[in-house]
Amino acid sequence: MFQRLLVLPQKRSYFLFGARNTGKSTLVNLQYPESSFLINLLGSDEEARFARDPDELYRVVTKLPETTTHVIIDEVQKAPKLLDVVQRLMTETKKYFVMTGSSARKLKHGGANLLAGRAFVYHLFPMSWLELGDAFELDHMLRWGSLPEIFKCHSDSERQGFLSAYAHTYLKEEISAEQLVRQLDPFRRFLEVAAQCNGKVINFANMSRDVGVDDKTIKSYYSILEDTLIGFFLEPFHTSFRKRLSAKPKFYFFDPGVVRALARLSSVPLMPQTSGYGDAFEHFIILECFRLAAYFNREFRFSYLRTPSDSEIDLIVERPGKPLLCIEIKSAENVTPESLRAFINLTKDIPGSEAICLCKDRYAKKIEHVSVLPWKEGIKEYFA
Repeated sequence: MFQRLLVLPQKRSYFLFGARNTGKSTLVNLQYPESSFLINLLGSDEEARFARDPDELYRVVTKLPETTTHVIIDEVQKAPKLLDVVQRLMTETKKYFVMTGSSARKLKHGGANLLAGRAFVYHLFPMSWLELGDAFELDHMLRWGSLPEIFKCHSDSERQGFLSAYAHTYLKEEISAEQLVRQLDPFRRFLEVAAQCNGKVINFANMSRDVGVDDKTIKSYYSILEDTLIGFFLEPFHTSFRKRLSAKPKFYFFDPGVVRALARLSSVPLMPQTSGYGDAFEHFIILECFRLAAYFNREFRFSYLRTPSDSEIDLIVERPGKPLLCIEIKSAENVTPESLRAFINLTKDIPGSEAICLCKDRYAKKIEHVSVLPWKEGIKEYFA
């Protein structure tokens, strides 16, 4: 059992969002082992019961003993009208409500009652390297990702089978069952193409040709991925550099193993010093920055920068009260001045910024104004 970094409150009601199998149910059940009452809406009978008659929640909760302090509603998005009842119960009882969800789509687009600030909002992600401790192996995480179930698998064939089943379950339970798309086949093709384009600037026109749907549909598909917590957009950086920047976002899937499964690459080993390995390492570092910033309540804003000549800053972090942080990510074990030349030149044009390179180099060093840091050291310093 791994110790998660996310600290949940004992005496607050809250939402806990995260993609399937990130460990939400395990975490909340461990928080309140003897004082909670669980309603699991993943069960079809429970979902039908409470969706058909939301007031049933009121009748059940008001009958609970005083020793039951927390009511856990798992996958609350399956019965959004329960939130009206939850608000009433928060006013009339002394119970705390923990509401987990693997999709925010129905809540965001269906006008659901989000309790007007009465409930905090938290997010749980796949395992961070800091949570794994001695069980962490970089190359293992780059290939297989860090969903908790992966660490129960004993062979590559088991891991490949789990990730394949995960992708199938996502299509069946999040997309088909929730009727998020009219036709599943184009969306299935989209998933493979989007996975192959992970971390790249999105070209909606090219994707629409590859998938066989129009640009508007491609954008709606990406919106589904974002709402079901399968990934996030990284927007281009906007300042006085506006005319020099690409206006198109990138999209990153939430887990390296899942994106490789969707791209049909799970059986292909990742070899160091290849472009595929470099892309996977960059993906991993960006995910770690996002996860830790969320867990440690950093009010950071993330973006990237690309010029018309294709010079790029992998990650730009806007930090309240601190200089703009420009991050170059390299999987090299010996970063040289030549390998950083484009980054050095580009960051010189951003006055007052701080420039770092996160890499596999074993030594921290300074190359002109850029701090080159072993990635573990750098992430701890800036995000943990």
